[in-house]
Amino acid sequence: MIHTRSRRNPTREPNFSSSKPTSPGGSSDGGAGAAMRLIVPLQGVVQGRGGLILGSIIPGALYYFFQLYLKRSRSAKPSSNPPSPSSPSAQLAGFSRTSSRSNLSSRGSVGPVRVSARANSIAKPNDSPYYIGLERTSEDPYCRLDNPDGIMQLGLSENKLSLDLIEKWISENLERSMIGGADGGLNISAIATYQPLDGIVEMKRAVAVFMSRVMGTTVAFDPSRIVLTSGATPAIETLCFCLADQGNAFLVPTPYYPGFDRDMKWRTGVELIPVHCRSSDNFALSITALEQAFNQARKRGQRVRGILISNPSNPVGNILNRETLYSLLDFAREKNIHIISDEIFGGSTYGSEEFISMAEILESEDFDRDRVHIIYGLSKDLSLPGFRVGVIYSFNTSVLAAAKKLARFSSVSAPTQRLLISMLSDTRFIQRYIETTRERIREMYVAFAAGLKQLGIECTKSSAGLYCWADMSGLIRPYNEKGELELWEKLLRIGKINVTPGSACHCIEPGWFRCCFTMLAEEDIPVVIKRIQRVIET
Repeated sequence: MIHTRSRRNPTREPNFSSSKPTSPGGSSDGGAGAAMRLIVPLQGVVQGRGGLILGSIIPGALYYFFQLYLKRSRSAKPSSNPPSPSSPSAQLAGFSRTSSRSNLSSRGSVGPVRVSARANSIAKPNDSPYYIGLERTSEDPYCRLDNPDGIMQLGLSENKLSLDLIEKWISENLERSMIGGADGGLNISAIATYQPLDGIVEMKRAVAVFMSRVMGTTVAFDPSRIVLTSGATPAIETLCFCLADQGNAFLVPTPYYPGFDRDMKWRTGVELIPVHCRSSDNFALSITALEQAFNQARKRGQRVRGILISNPSNPVGNILNRETLYSLLDFAREKNIHIISDEIFGGSTYGSEEFISMAEILESEDFDRDRVHIIYGLSKDLSLPGFRVGVIYSFNTSVLAAAKKLARFSSVSAPTQRLLISMLSDTRFIQRYIETTRERIREMYVAFAAGLKQLGIECTKSSAGLYCWADMSGLIRPYNEKGELELWEKLLRIGKINVTPGSACHCIEPGWFRCCFTMLAEEDIPVVIKRIQRVIET
């Protein structure tokens, strides 16, 4: 009965619109009354059909949404009393700082600010034992006097054997080298103003002469084919940009320097294809293995744009002979690909093998020079990694043109170049340095290899580099990569020695380790051997 009366006499409900006056700024209260005039009859309808509960909820929801609509419409309308345009204070008064700050706060609560996927990939923690070992050693470095129980660094290829020679020369010649004025005064424009980004001409000439001398070759390197970079790392990255597109690949004989995986791939997007070499051949490069790797890549739809070789090898320390270099050039020409020859250890030789630069082969034979590019630097042969000087030497004019422009991102500072021009031009010092350093490397290699042999650990035959390639496969259980990494962890944690496991160098045979002995002093060798012995006994 009540339901019927509600439907027939909807006007009997009270008029809510008349209970409140209309506000001066608009008709919000009038809108609310209109809403109730619409909703209250609906309440009766719904109550008549769905009961009292639904009759209360549904109209209430409609009323809520209608109020929200009115609120938004009101906020979108301009103010009826706008401030005077000529009054700055009136203009500022028109903004509500509190509401704007709250709006920014609410919008910013959706999550943290994003960076690129590329940055996220690079920022990930290092998972290579090579970088993990370097990081852990830097946290607890060994020092005979200050920290004798610290970790001994044998994982970084750096020559500290001849820093005394460098220190002496710099202390005696720094002021003269940096002043550089014809009248003995300071030539500020030579060190403080912009210089050619690909290298000062005098520096290129000095580097070309040094490369010929330190590599022991009769080839005269042409300064016009040189582009200088801030280290060999940007030099090889620049060549990747010049020779390959994203997704293209380079063939790299293994074992190879672990840093290539980072230096060549991070920003260029190129891929590296390991070409596995065996201990039965002293890890010598095989053209047959190159052929197989090239064909397999082609079957996968991967485009190979070049070969990267390390000559002398890092980490093995062997040297490519002349016949192998000829075969490499023939292979590259047949496949129409490039060759990058990393010769950064070309002057750090101490064995009976003769080092032959790829530049010497090209001078003596009629090969396609446009496909050959050489990487060099002063970090190893001159013991100056902190100076950050790398070299691109190319016969390809297009590559040189592009590399010179890319050098703006990795140029060598003018003061560094001025100092090195003076040092490299000191022929007496350079000759004495080369002879002394080679002798010291040879002595350390013999002493270190002999110490390892006392423990039953053999090293491959090597003739160059700042390291030895040691076979510790007899110490790993099980005989696989897991066993190798467990031994590496014990050497680092128990023995307090950081070495580089072969798996970080993509060596296919477990149990090989690179040990950089030029980071040590001669009196440190017995300490290393004793610590390895301690690990063996555990």
